[in-house]
Amino acid sequence: MALGSGGARGLAHISYIEALDEMGLRPAVIAGTSIGALFGAGWASGMTGAELREHALRVLTSFQETAGRLWMSSRPTIKGVMENGISIQVDAGNLTEAFLPEGFPDDFAALGIPLRVVATDFYAWESVVFREGPLRQAIAASLAIPGLLRPLRLGQRLFIDGGASNPLPVDLVRVGSDVVIGIDVNGQPDPNPEVPEPSPFDVGFVATQIMTAAIVRGALALHAPDIYVHAPVSGIRTLEFWRVRELLEQTDQAKDDFKRSVEGRLRAFDAGGAPAP
Repeated sequence: MALGSGGARGLAHISYIEALDEMGLRPAVIAGTSIGALFGAGWASGMTGAELREHALRVLTSFQETAGRLWMSSRPTIKGVMENGISIQVDAGNLTEAFLPEGFPDDFAALGIPLRVVATDFYAWESVVFREGPLRQAIAASLAIPGLLRPLRLGQRLFIDGGASNPLPVDLVRVGSDVVIGIDVNGQPDPNPEVPEPSPFDVGFVATQIMTAAIVRGALALHAPDIYVHAPVSGIRTLEFWRVRELLEQTDQAKDDFKRSVEGRLRAFDAGGAPAP
């Protein structure tokens, strides 16, 4: 399974994880970028899709709850102001801790399914894959959305959102896998000339979506998954996590089609050959 980046749109991963749970299937390996890394880690730790849904609804149902968690994760300290000055950026590590469930594993070694977490080295301009060691740090590095979350420094390296380099990491699960599934939650163009001029934040986020779509197209050409899902998440902005119920209602409607795709691929594979593209 390759779980892609997309901010709040990544909540769509829950519906597809639930669908596989309902089919009695577990992935042999998971690769995730940004929000995909967060849900991939939860899945790999043993949480079911239903448990991921329950946790998301509990912490994201209201705007007040979401904003409160963001504020609590980013309250400046005297030490932080002394070291970094006054910043509107949220600390990626604190944000990760604020949204993880209690008892979440600290290390990759505690996971029941192998996990690959993608981040981007800011100075080297390259994708970096975390496979072992501190798990929460890896997730925070993968989640560090430029301009919103402060880049995460680990040793001599500075990390930003994995979506900047590998937003749908199908290449990390291809080798050794019989059937590869890629879940793209980046959204699709949503032209609406009646909408007022977008804010600077919206322009930046949509520009990132456009660049992400180009990177994904290139990745699919080189490492096409056996099942590619472009989740129906258009109209959801990057930070609109409080729209979790609305988003899940949309993606739940796609679960049956997804199950049929998976069943067809598995039947083809069991028949003695790799599934047709």
